[in-house]
Amino acid sequence: MKLLEADALAIAAAIRAKDVSASEVTRAFLSNIAASNAALNCFTAVTEQRALAEAGAVDAAIAAGQATGPLAGVPYAVKNLFDIDGMATLAGSRINAELAPARQDATAVCHLQRAGAILLGALNMDEYAYGFTTENTHYGPVRNPHDATRIAGGSSGGSAAAVAGGLVPLSLGSDTNGSVRLPAALCGTFGIKPTFGRLGRAGCFPMSASLDTVGAFARSAADLAACYDALQGADPRDPACTSRASEPVSQAMTTDVRELRIAVADDYFERYAEQEAQHAVAEFARALGTTRRITIPEAERARAAAYIISATEVGNLHLPNLRTRPQDFEPRSKDRMIAGAIAPAAWYLQAQRFRHWFRANLAQIFETVDVILAPASPRSATPIGATSMKLRGADVAPRAYMGMLTQPISFIGLPTITVPFIRDGHMPLGVQVIAAPWREDLCFRVAHALEQIGVARSVIAHP
Repeated sequence: MKLLEADALAIAAAIRAKDVSASEVTRAFLSNIAASNAALNCFTAVTEQRALAEAGAVDAAIAAGQATGPLAGVPYAVKNLFDIDGMATLAGSRINAELAPARQDATAVCHLQRAGAILLGALNMDEYAYGFTTENTHYGPVRNPHDATRIAGGSSGGSAAAVAGGLVPLSLGSDTNGSVRLPAALCGTFGIKPTFGRLGRAGCFPMSASLDTVGAFARSAADLAACYDALQGADPRDPACTSRASEPVSQAMTTDVRELRIAVADDYFERYAEQEAQHAVAEFARALGTTRRITIPEAERARAAAYIISATEVGNLHLPNLRTRPQDFEPRSKDRMIAGAIAPAAWYLQAQRFRHWFRANLAQIFETVDVILAPASPRSATPIGATSMKLRGADVAPRAYMGMLTQPISFIGLPTITVPFIRDGHMPLGVQVIAAPWREDLCFRVAHALEQIGVARSVIAHP
């Protein structure tokens, strides 16, 4: 087995079978990060000593015949807005580098540690998760493994690129307006944004408290399901995390989706998608045998309302520092934060009222369909440094417009998996597989089916 190219579950199985030790796996990945990270700029910190200690503990447990977790010995890394005990939580910013070190791990990190996974470090991101490109002024841009001159997407760009580039088989990110789904699409990985409130967020530096979710990246649907299952569980420190019992999906995935009512989102999701993105959705629909189409009314208004809510919440969160040290913010995000902080309260209240209407409307749609397919990005990755991109004939800013097709979905907290569509000689694209709240199982079933049919795949790319 080629360790650096192996999926997470294959690594865990090899460690359980004693074909390789967790320490050997960890050293191999650490060496690869040391050799390859400079080309991608994914990691902002490597937790080598902790990783080797965790790997040693896994090896000792296996040698003693003790039970180990389902991800025992599997390396992973996290977006640098997750608390890591003993490290300052950067959240992609210069200001947070001055914070005292975290005193405990984020809930998500604790869950993965209990599952036996090995933390290798923290990953680059857009400042305060407010962006769609991960062109970070303070720590440099993350580079797309499929073409190092292009963006990885954001704000979890380091998390997606680290998986797509073979630096780790699993990673964690966060998704507010599309920050997992977009980089998963542009880098060609699987990525999940769960139902709002499904996974605990304690120890994650917030962007927009009423929209933020924890998410994950992997190179296969099965790996993503195993990671998602490990992340489930109560989080007393996160009031938004409900007390719903864990609902594992790993053992329930099947390639048989014939009884599912699957539809393709049209109208808004076609008007703001370039031909290449529409083609990816059409190929997935063809493979699933569906010709059904459905219109999500007022999706464009939902995107605008999501923008108002997130801008207002992030602007008010950072208002003290915006007042006293504006020079320490990224210029491109600072102005939008200030605009959000001074937005009239009436705008925010009206956006929340519309949110209630939109949620009720989608609930009615999910009485007639089980799963909706939609593009995850308007187009493939743009060049690093580009200030405009063509979208349906108009010049728009990538940093603001790349998330146009993800924002209406996270606006009401729907579970979504981005499934990669990769064609040789082309940059990756992704398709959103969307279900009703708490039906992540349906997203996983469709993602797994597309992978087994052969139209969806994720590959390790080297810039």
